Amino acid sequence: MTLSKNKSNLLPIIMMFALFAMISFVTGLSNPIGVICKAQDGIPNWMSQLGNFGNFIAYAVMGLPAGIILKNKGYKFTALTAIGVGIIGVAIQMVSGYMPYAPGDNFIPIFMVYLLGAFVSGFSMCMLNTVVNPMLNTLGGGGKSGNQLIQFGGSLNSMAATIVPILGGALIGTITRETSLRDAIPALQIALVIFLVAFAVLAAVKIPEPGLAKGSASKTKEDHGPMSFRHFVFGTVAIFLYVGIEVGIPNFMNLFLTAPLTPEAGEAAGMGIDPAAAGTVVGTYWFLMLIGRLLGGALGGKYSAKEQLLFVSGLGLILVGTGIFLPKSVTVEMPVFLADISFGFQTVPLSVMLFALCGLCTSIMWGGIFNLAVEGIGKYTEMGAGIFMVMVCGGGILPLIQGGVADVTLSYTASFWVIVAALVYLLWYALAGCKNVNTDIPVE
Repeated sequence: MTLSKNKSNLLPIIMMFALFAMISFVTGLSNPIGVICKAQDGIPNWMSQLGNFGNFIAYAVMGLPAGIILKNKGYKFTALTAIGVGIIGVAIQMVSGYMPYAPGDNFIPIFMVYLLGAFVSGFSMCMLNTVVNPMLNTLGGGGKSGNQLIQFGGSLNSMAATIVPILGGALIGTITRETSLRDAIPALQIALVIFLVAFAVLAAVKIPEPGLAKGSASKTKEDHGPMSFRHFVFGTVAIFLYVGIEVGIPNFMNLFLTAPLTPEAGEAAGMGIDPAAAGTVVGTYWFLMLIGRLLGGALGGKYSAKEQLLFVSGLGLILVGTGIFLPKSVTVEMPVFLADISFGFQTVPLSVMLFALCGLCTSIMWGGIFNLAVEGIGKYTEMGAGIFMVMVCGGGILPLIQGGVADVTLSYTASFWVIVAALVYLLWYALAGCKNVNTDIPVE
């Protein structure tokens, strides 16, 4: 792979990789914290996803402003601002952990403070995502090489995501009604330290600013924009659904595994597995995403983004569709990734293992969709990245819908039909929706 003829690009690439990892670590904290919230009185499945929803719905609010900031102020300014906002968001979540609470108390005021922190953190994650994707695509030279670089960056994203549920489960311990958000403070402190270190390092690193150079050359009003391209519009829908798939699968695996075998009336039954053990299963999903992204990066020079997306969408449909119809009584000893960087085995329903294997599929979807959507839109790429960030809110909306389905059907497995519908669209996008039919629009 030719990353660039200019070796000075190496340091910016490493910095973008590090930001990719940080995005995943902070976002992933909503999963174990959601399990804590689910254990409190009056919090159903759909409400347990509101922290995740708050984090991702911020993308809908901040996506376009982030694109504008990136276009006018550049990559480094946008990233530093994002990290500063992230520090504030994590601090607010920590405040919710210090608020006094005991079983039987009203949990809603604490929950609302936590949601505010998750929402503010979402602003930060949105701005960082707006920076790293077009920057890596640009440094890679677009096309197969751009996609390849995004996949390698996504590997570090997956590595951080692998650690979060395992680390969260280990730090928080067994979750009961006595568990409160105070037990999540150690994990949040780690996130805060990561932000502070990242700010100091990024402030000292020189980042290329190709967009600023182009922007200073021309201030004329554009007759077109990213949304003038049909394949880009379809790509925004694809990214909305993809992020919902990526987040929904592990979140509902976790809820299913940790929910009681004999729940109270009106609640879905689960497997009653210890949260730390469930965290290893969820962590394995993210570990498989890491493996998939490494493979995607290695094979990116041989197979196009379209071919990769077509394959993983079809495979994902087979895995999820089969898992839905399997009874939970059919179990298997699943190899899992443990906190001590080793492997062990955990008894889980075969359906859960199939859902976890979807990590291999979701691994390369983001890079593939982004690469296909911005291919051929040239100078509109930076603004397109902002629009893409708006659609990342799917990571909050689809799991919320999935939670509603689980509450109505009293079945965590039935909720995965939401994932099936989303995968069908991605398969269509790979087959036909990604074709650029607006080649007459000037992009230089």
